[in-house]
Amino acid sequence: MLGLPDAGEKARDYEKEENTKMILADKIIDLRKKNGWSQEELAEQLGVSRQAVSKWESAQSVPDMGRVVQMSELFGVSTDYLLKDSIERADTAVGADENDAAERTVGMEEANAFLGARFKNAGRVALGVLLCILSPVCLILLGGASELGLIGLSEAQASGLGLAVLLLMIGGAVALFVTSGLRISRFEYMEKENIDTLYGVDGMARERREQFRPTFVRQLTVGIVLCVLAVIPIFVSLVIYGEKESFAHVLSIAALLVLAGIGVMLIVRSSMIWGAFQRLLEEGDYSREVKERNRSLGAFNGIYWGLVTAGYLAWSFAADSWDRSWIIWPVAGVAYGAVCGIVRALRRKNG
Repeated sequence: MLGLPDAGEKARDYEKEENTKMILADKIIDLRKKNGWSQEELAEQLGVSRQAVSKWESAQSVPDMGRVVQMSELFGVSTDYLLKDSIERADTAVGADENDAAERTVGMEEANAFLGARFKNAGRVALGVLLCILSPVCLILLGGASELGLIGLSEAQASGLGLAVLLLMIGGAVALFVTSGLRISRFEYMEKENIDTLYGVDGMARERREQFRPTFVRQLTVGIVLCVLAVIPIFVSLVIYGEKESFAHVLSIAALLVLAGIGVMLIVRSSMIWGAFQRLLEEGDYSREVKERNRSLGAFNGIYWGLVTAGYLAWSFAADSWDRSWIIWPVAGVAYGAVCGIVRALRRKNG
């Protein structure tokens, strides 16, 4: 039995191997971000698939020696730096410039605080959106019931009571938006500035994102389906009662707002949480390239969404069309990307 490694030694060797894989994974992530490359761009330069790079960065596998040599040349670091069991930073990187010095360092404590705040805020903001969409429901129900003589209130009294409830709900929504913004304000730099995550942060964020992925897909799917099906109560009411005045028509409009509100709430909540992981990992809509483009948009975002809000309120109050005006928000969201593209193209053209 002499010479055979015991269980404790095997466990230590395994732990050391896993630790080495994690250190290498974090170094690849760090160097890729310093050069401003996405996983796809790095994979293309190495001649491998994006999935291979993803596995390296999540420590599910390690690159062979040929790829390590290739990466050392590509990143401008030594193979020793990539392979040794330390997490000290590389002094140089291809494409590094004066902007690297402006990176904000994010450690594990800061990352956990950010994710915790975003998870809480997602629910608060989603509730605020739901309150905004549901705010005219009471006004619609009371107005319809008064007009059909179903309650002992005049149309003026019903409208006044409905408007009071509407304003209270909008006020509550605004309070949720404002307090949520204040709670998360200390993390605004993650959306606008380049960040440099310390050892272990990227791995933690990826693991938690994968745990949340099934919930994200489920809530996003249910939310979209509810928004699409929200018009069904109106069609059912028309089929049963035709164009004859009926309280069922009023109820169908209220049902539309309830279904659409719940759907939008689920979409907003799941998207905000998913976006938190994207911010921390600097991926998707929060990659360094996109951040740079967004910085160039500057005040445009505030002007655009300010006009959208003004248009929503003006249409809703002027035409008394709360049952239809909510469509402004999904349309504005879809149009936002196209408008931003036009603005960027015009700025490039003008120099």
